Amino acid sequence: MNIAIIFAGGVGKRMGQTDKPKQFIEISNKPIIIHTLEVFEKNENIDAIIIASKVEWIDYLKDLLKVYNIRKVSKIVPGGETGQMSIFNGLKCAKKMYDENSIVLIHDGVRPFINSELIDINIENVKKKGSAISSVYSTETEVLVDENNNIKYVIPRNESLIAKAPQSFYLKDIYNVHIKAQQDGITNSIDSCTLMNKYNKPLSVVLTDYDNIKITTIKDIALAESIYARKNKACEEI
Repeated sequence: MNIAIIFAGGVGKRMGQTDKPKQFIEISNKPIIIHTLEVFEKNENIDAIIIASKVEWIDYLKDLLKVYNIRKVSKIVPGGETGQMSIFNGLKCAKKMYDENSIVLIHDGVRPFINSELIDINIENVKKKGSAISSVYSTETEVLVDENNNIKYVIPRNESLIAKAPQSFYLKDIYNVHIKAQQDGITNSIDSCTLMNKYNKPLSVVLTDYDNIKITTIKDIALAESIYARKNKACEEI
């Protein structure tokens, strides 16, 4: 089984004044999360989708799934207090419903510019290497600093990548790391690869493109509209 775990439990504090969480804001006349879900829905290698959502928006999300004919969603679970705990709720549900040797693709609900090829590459890389962290090369020089903001090390740009999503693993591997983290009092890890790295699990990169943005701020909305316009124009010219 190949299962997409979509976490959409955020409230969009950095989005400013809005009457709904950022995943439900419309881009190109469609909610962001629906753009995201449609890619997984259409991919023939994805068998099921589990979504972690804010409790008070679950009914609204269910209505959207009906309107846009999203059929692969097998379960919507309540989100957690943090992104890590939202992901864990999705993983816990997957472990109850599916074989622990299934592959899970963990993805942000507000990261809509993925494509079917990237999903396929993630799945194949997990089969070959046990993980797949969708990443891009950094376009600027990154540095490591100490507690006083003094530079300790300048990272060579050809060795510096930015982790994006999906981040994909065997269900049993990422689930067990989440359990270990909680036992150690860790409940707010920034993402799955950070958590896996903390416990010295091997991680393998697959390359994505720079359009694969996470929509977090008002500026990202404008950027997303621009990306959609460019992509639609390219499709029309084919």
